[in-house]
Amino acid sequence: MDLTRILFEDFAPAAIGLFYVLACAAVATFGYGVYVQVRKYGRGVPVAFSGELLARFKAMLGTVLTHRTIARRDRMAGGAHRLIFYGFLLLFLGTATITLDYDILGPLFGVHFWHGKFYLGFSLVLDVAGVLLTAGLIYMMYRRGWLRPPKLDYARPDRQPADPDYDRSAYRREDWAFLWTLVVIAATGYFLEAARLVWLADKPDIWDTRWWSPAGAVLAEGLRAAGMTNTGGAALRLELWWLHGLLALVFIALIPFTKVKHIFTAAGSLMLRDPLAAQRLPRVPEEEKRVGAQYITDFSWKQLLNLDACTKCGRCHEACPARATGAPLSPRDVILSLREFANKTLSSADLPPEVELDVHGKGPGQVAMETLWACRTCMACVEVCPVAIEHVPVIVQMRRKLVEEGQMDPQLKKTLQTIHKTGNSFGESKRKRAAWTKALPFPVRDARKEPVDVLWFVGDYASFDPRNQKVTQGFASLLHEAGVNYGILYEGESNAGNDVRRVGEEGLYETLAAANVKAMAGAAFKSIVTTDPHSFNTIRNEYPDFGGRYEIQHYTTLVLKLLQEGRVKLARKLGLRVTFHDPCHLGRFNKGYEAPRDILRLLGCELVEMGRCRANSFCCGAGGGRIWIPDPVGADKPAHNRMREAAAIPGLQVYVVSCPKDLTMFEDALKTTGNEGKFVVRELIELLREAIEQEQAAPTPGVVAA
Repeated sequence: MDLTRILFEDFAPAAIGLFYVLACAAVATFGYGVYVQVRKYGRGVPVAFSGELLARFKAMLGTVLTHRTIARRDRMAGGAHRLIFYGFLLLFLGTATITLDYDILGPLFGVHFWHGKFYLGFSLVLDVAGVLLTAGLIYMMYRRGWLRPPKLDYARPDRQPADPDYDRSAYRREDWAFLWTLVVIAATGYFLEAARLVWLADKPDIWDTRWWSPAGAVLAEGLRAAGMTNTGGAALRLELWWLHGLLALVFIALIPFTKVKHIFTAAGSLMLRDPLAAQRLPRVPEEEKRVGAQYITDFSWKQLLNLDACTKCGRCHEACPARATGAPLSPRDVILSLREFANKTLSSADLPPEVELDVHGKGPGQVAMETLWACRTCMACVEVCPVAIEHVPVIVQMRRKLVEEGQMDPQLKKTLQTIHKTGNSFGESKRKRAAWTKALPFPVRDARKEPVDVLWFVGDYASFDPRNQKVTQGFASLLHEAGVNYGILYEGESNAGNDVRRVGEEGLYETLAAANVKAMAGAAFKSIVTTDPHSFNTIRNEYPDFGGRYEIQHYTTLVLKLLQEGRVKLARKLGLRVTFHDPCHLGRFNKGYEAPRDILRLLGCELVEMGRCRANSFCCGAGGGRIWIPDPVGADKPAHNRMREAAAIPGLQVYVVSCPKDLTMFEDALKTTGNEGKFVVRELIELLREAIEQEQAAPTPGVVAA
């Protein structure tokens, strides 16, 4: 029961005193570093959070302990990080336990528990923890040094080699320093234990219980086999004691100044995450002097914390459709640039003048206009980030400043002016919004004049684009045949504003939202349906801020219900080999994954999933207002990338979409990628109409009959 380990065995009082002086210096340095970081965050805009703090803490703790966000889409890296995390956590708790016994309970209360059976079990647990930590670190070294996934190369698509902040080799050096420091700390700990065992091998209570520290015992056996004596073990133990201790103290002191601080900032980011970060963008307060973010101090303190939470894992860099097609944007680099800028300007005791706080431009740490306009606001970066960084709101805030100053593509500026003037992006008269109804053999109710059960919010592309009008008419016929009591707002409907807001034109968005809420207030209905995922997102998630709280569903949910209730009857099975594209605003934004797939199965289609599907779906490129911004001539586009992915599916007949913008983007990409005739792009509604019709329609050109 007296068995224990004397920390300062054979140490002179002066050596013990020196260690405690160094330990206090390390803790003081750590505390100062924390103060500097907190001061930096405090220079951001105050922000309040909804939800109970305890509930947020529990959610964060669950995410951290399960590692579910880290293991997602990268199981090996997630598994290695899990070994590092739990190994480090156990070793930290072990160190804290020794401190509690040795420096607090013992001296103050004469209470000691670090001995006997507890000590032996403690030694075994920490020995295993060190093995777990080392194994995880070695895999991470192998991954960086030999596997070298492209997402970890830190290549910058938003800079040229001649730019002063193009080179990010310092990040690579920091990564390797972090890994090697932990490996050396773990290794010196094991060899320290081995040297101690050799030194005290003549004491039976020490040597006979050596296997409670299995890794140290194996090394000790090796040292003895190599001829090390008790005296040699004592000398090696003393040297390793100081090396191990000093490395640990330096590690603690540097936590707030290095990537190690992600231990705290990542947890804080997860705890304060907004589950609707990109789905529901913040309003500009009426008292706000500036629109959008021009200076680093225009971001909230939470966003500044987000910048520090980034671990440079590159998952957002890899998932970004703009980056994948050669645009000068990487969500990772936007975050890292702003972090570098914040560290440079906000960490000093005094703030520099405002001109030095401007985050727009091409200087070190600034973000270029071309980078911001390349974003599709598809939320792929937000979805994949393991530490809940919210890239899209940051980009949109910066876009708002560009829009305020008129720094945008001329075509985009013209489109925004058109929407402001006519209420739609096509520049058509409001009276023509429902012109598509004239070709129908039945009337479509005006929800402003008579009560309906379902209000159909049609949207711009479904109302005005000739190709999409055919789909719109097909859905109207489907609702009519199913006996659904529905109506539309006719000229009372305006552009829903989802993409206008994500462009950064907040004033116009609020005008559109207010107009639509007012129009819907003048109609009597029970629920809303829309064929446009973009409209679906903003009405569902953002209109409540403008007094518009509705029960709304995407058409796929309503159609599935009608099929299940037998109100829509299928005349035949299609028997087509299809793949389905998840629209960003239906899938990632609102988790609407199952209804379209269930419908395809009911239609008798063989569904073959693409590699990037559901939450990992690849954007068509239209989002964030990019459908209104011309791409450079000859440039690759996200829709092209997606068509090539679909073309790799053997025997594919139909590429199925459920969004008007997707139909527009992908039909064009089908032609420009040379895949026309190999398969076709069809709206799910069109497949439904084919299955409902009693007489089989003529086969679509390029599609082999099933």
